[in-house]
Amino acid sequence: HSSNLCTEITLNTSKEETAVCNLGSINLAQHVRGGQLDIEKLQYTATVAMRMLDNVIDLNFYPIVEAKNSNLKHRPVGLGIMGFHDALYQMGINFDSEEMVEFADYSMEAVSYYAIYGSAMLAKERGAYSTFRGSKWDRGIFPVDTIALLEQERGEAIPVSRTGRLDWEPVKAAVAEYGMRNSNTMAIAPTATISNISGAIPSIEPIYKNIYVKANISGDFVIINQYLVEDLKKIGMWNDDMVGQLKFHDGRVSAIDGIPQELKDKYKEVFEIDPKWLI
Repeated sequence: HSSNLCTEITLNTSKEETAVCNLGSINLAQHVRGGQLDIEKLQYTATVAMRMLDNVIDLNFYPIVEAKNSNLKHRPVGLGIMGFHDALYQMGINFDSEEMVEFADYSMEAVSYYAIYGSAMLAKERGAYSTFRGSKWDRGIFPVDTIALLEQERGEAIPVSRTGRLDWEPVKAAVAEYGMRNSNTMAIAPTATISNISGAIPSIEPIYKNIYVKANISGDFVIINQYLVEDLKKIGMWNDDMVGQLKFHDGRVSAIDGIPQELKDKYKEVFEIDPKWLI
């Protein structure tokens, strides 16, 4: 009933163990090709990321022995994503749409697939984490299977889809044969600063503002939605007057006359999107 410091994932904390989470994120914006998710590239990135995160556990500096105990026993890592809304822009999908939900389901199934398989392959090479025996992984219970366990505990149906597009049998066979190198493999990583550095929209979030100023210890930075800029250029509407209007309306294109409704729908900011879509 506890978590790591920033609560991305629930991890055990006790007198002997202080939970630590080792995070990394895949930038989905770099994994769209020809308007589609590049599964082969995603597989490569996730596999490399899992190896890097597992290395961090051994190479890290631990200020307290309880953190080291926890990490070396269970070897939890959290592979997340960023640039989700970027990927939607590239594919021409609006955030508040069923197409977005379908892409979210598909893309995260793929990340899950290759993260878990990558951990099993690391277990083959390096050995399973020390507390693997008796775990849900050891019992053949994958994350999607825990919804059924939750239904039993609650005594009511949970209307969450459990369908998949990928063939999970090779992954389950690999876990059964080699175990898992890591007790945890995924997290909803926040990625706020590293996304700005990478030129991506943070985490799984919709875009905050189409234009805004971010301030930190290094100074002030103007952050602007480059996808919006490119679309406005295509229709000849990107000029000094448009910049002025964007600033005046605090980035909301819905308030600017003359912008086509299609672009107003595409470039809604987070506070213009019903939060149910984000959930």
